[in-house]
Amino acid sequence: MPALIPIIMGSKSDLAHGQAIADALRPLGIDSVIRIASAHKVPLYLFDLLKGYAADPNVVAIITIAGRSNALSGVVDGFVSVPVIACPPPSESFGGADVFSSLRMPGGITPAVVLDPANAALFVAKIVGLTDPDVRQRVITLQASYAQRVIDDDKTLNGE
Repeated sequence: MPALIPIIMGSKSDLAHGQAIADALRPLGIDSVIRIASAHKVPLYLFDLLKGYAADPNVVAIITIAGRSNALSGVVDGFVSVPVIACPPPSESFGGADVFSSLRMPGGITPAVVLDPANAALFVAKIVGLTDPDVRQRVITLQASYAQRVIDDDKTLNGE
């Protein structure tokens, strides 16, 4: 049963961030779908989407993208039983302090927060890899390539 990761954005302005996550999931062998549903502006529409995802056994995690006042991640996390990863877009508004709306949640609301789109995809891949050995192997290979890059950079720096 292939995993499906919904990427739910608060608005279309987050599309480049959402696409970066989807692009990072693809080589890991994980399917995603990008949706727009604001917890502030269209909560009933969001709940309808979440009802479908909550009933879908292929949905093993959900990534949310919302900045400023991030109600989306908390609402999604409160509605579903799968892990939720908040990946807020970068923002210069409020000197970056708006990220705190992703970090502080009420008791019992537990979205993880990962700021980099590629890292959010890797975090999801590690979750999927718990039950999918092919995805787990892709994670191992990716992490080994990151490690090798550091070693190669060191050798290049030192003329080896």
